[in-house]
Amino acid sequence: MVVLLTATGCQQASTTQQSSRNEEPSNVNTADNPLLANWATPYGVPPFDLIEDDDYLPALRQGIVEQKAEIKAIVNSPEPASFENTIEAFERTGATLEKVDNVFSAVNAANSNDVIRATALEFAPELAAHSIGILLNQDLFERVRSVYDRRDALGLNPEQMRLLEETYKDFVRAGATLDDNSKQRLREIKGELATLSEQFGQNLLAETNAFELLVTDPADLGDLPASLVALAADEARKRGHECDCWVFTLQRPSINPFLEYSPNREFRRRIFQGYAMRGNNDNDHDNKDIVTRMVALRAERAHLLGFKSYAEYSLSNQMAETPENVYQLLDEVWAPALRTARTERDALQAMLEADGIDDRLEAWDWRYYTEKLRKAKYDFDQDAVRPYFEYTAVRDGAFVLANKLFGLTFWPRNDLPKWHEDQQVFEVLDADGSHLAILYMDFFIRESKSGGAWMSTLRSQSRLDGDITPIVTNNFNFPPPSGDSPALLGFREAETVFHEFGHALHAMLSDVTYRSLSGTRTPRDFVEFPSQVMENWMAEPEVLPLFAKHYETGEVIPDEMIEKITASGQFNQGFKTVEYMAAAYLDMAYHTRTTTDDVDPRSFEKQAMDHIHLIREIIPRYKSTYFSHIFSGGYSAGYYSYLWSEVLDADAFQAFKETSLFDQETARRYRKYILSKGNTRPGMELYEAFRGRPPTIEPLLRNRGLLENVE
Repeated sequence: MVVLLTATGCQQASTTQQSSRNEEPSNVNTADNPLLANWATPYGVPPFDLIEDDDYLPALRQGIVEQKAEIKAIVNSPEPASFENTIEAFERTGATLEKVDNVFSAVNAANSNDVIRATALEFAPELAAHSIGILLNQDLFERVRSVYDRRDALGLNPEQMRLLEETYKDFVRAGATLDDNSKQRLREIKGELATLSEQFGQNLLAETNAFELLVTDPADLGDLPASLVALAADEARKRGHECDCWVFTLQRPSINPFLEYSPNREFRRRIFQGYAMRGNNDNDHDNKDIVTRMVALRAERAHLLGFKSYAEYSLSNQMAETPENVYQLLDEVWAPALRTARTERDALQAMLEADGIDDRLEAWDWRYYTEKLRKAKYDFDQDAVRPYFEYTAVRDGAFVLANKLFGLTFWPRNDLPKWHEDQQVFEVLDADGSHLAILYMDFFIRESKSGGAWMSTLRSQSRLDGDITPIVTNNFNFPPPSGDSPALLGFREAETVFHEFGHALHAMLSDVTYRSLSGTRTPRDFVEFPSQVMENWMAEPEVLPLFAKHYETGEVIPDEMIEKITASGQFNQGFKTVEYMAAAYLDMAYHTRTTTDDVDPRSFEKQAMDHIHLIREIIPRYKSTYFSHIFSGGYSAGYYSYLWSEVLDADAFQAFKETSLFDQETARRYRKYILSKGNTRPGMELYEAFRGRPPTIEPLLRNRGLLENVE
């Protein structure tokens, strides 16, 4: 069936769609293409060792051919439409296309090259046309509507009813009830948006990879940890600098530590501006025109479908339901967060002046003085924890937590093919020893990989035609080992491992019949809940000693260090909340526009930030021209969802705090009602079934240290 394939977290998204060429693609000899042949691999993992870059495009096009034939068979059936011959038959369509596109999308995000990128650009409009062509197929829609209109008399179970309702809704939301002219315009919009989205992401990757800051004076490194100094030296050598020097890039594990430790204010300004100006340099990789066009096209699409704005259209299918509900949540948190950030700014300004600098605090100063203040206030150096967070130890910590909560075990499978040598592959066994899933983990930065961290699904769990087990991936951008130094993570990077592992658990513990309802295929403002709740466990004093051990001595992380981590947990939360929420407000500002007039991203962004009184020392976490979540991912009018989900995760974790962190009954209910159900019921129904009541916002405000600034 047509599905939205989402790489959760950084949200590299694509949609199963149809060729826009006038001619039909030719059938492909499946024996010659490993993507189309039967995968003679354990548990049906992709044969990455056999796949060539040139195999993807013909296999994707063959997937289109097959799905079109499957759709034609449904439409031409002489039997009256029934749940089995229409809804379940539609659910079965597109299996080949989904199988191939899942692999292609994952590789494009994590190990791309010129051939892969060219394939993505060429196929994006074909894929878009195919998707919209199916959903605007009038004969198919009439069969779906016939079943939907008789739904109450069919004796369907709840999951069948949910599949029927979601399928019908997909057709209506795509424009199936519109006239022919409107349908044709929707097809054109869908194809153009797909191409623009892919180009946005490729421009951003090029801009990120192109920048370097060359440092030749060791004094400019400040107190940068030795492991990160070694990585910067490696980067300099990779880039051809034959000197005792260091290169810093715009990848977060490189830029953030430099901003935190370098005393060279001019260098901090230069690298910060390099990051903040990506896609906004009036060069061949500029994204401003793409932003302008995508915003207008989305507004036009919403108008065609009868909505005042794209946000109104998008949110009608989310837990939040309306832009007003989103703004209500944002505004409730924004005011205390901004007050807290202003207090933080004043403290940092005082430290700047104490350094003898007669100037105002700037955005590139914030992290540097925050680290100095953290050390002064809590006697806590964030990088002192790195030796206790060797990356495989953190990975194993997530595994231990899953074992304590759900009885899962993880076994290395070095025999399974993978797309890059950095990948690690694990077979996941359930508490009873049965096979549950295959998990790929890909930890390190490389130029072929998109920035950020995310989870993606190579195969979704389902039971419609046999017991199909999931295959999922976790992807990160951590510094690799350097020389004799292993890959050591900061505290926030370790949190990211637990976050993405939470997405993986959501996919791996799925227990549904239909793949289109399985795992993480939930509303955006629910999908981050199971990932974010995992972060709560990681920082607990009861959990840290289970995995945080010195990589050289094996010493368990000291209680004193745990106490400092706990004490500083709410430190700098004003900044963290404000920079995130500024981006959420920017997303909503773009997508609540009710006109299709062109917008200038520079001036529009400034007006949007002035409207919420964002202080000048903080910029949005994502500015318009590198806001990949909303312009090359699946989060348009949805970036707020991290905060929405945090209301759920903070309240849900309280259920464990009220009993015990590893309480088996609470874990059983969490797995039963949240992790296993996918999209088989509305998110709030699932939450209330787990918690016994709706969530409250107080735990979120308390966790972020914002309660005292609530008026």
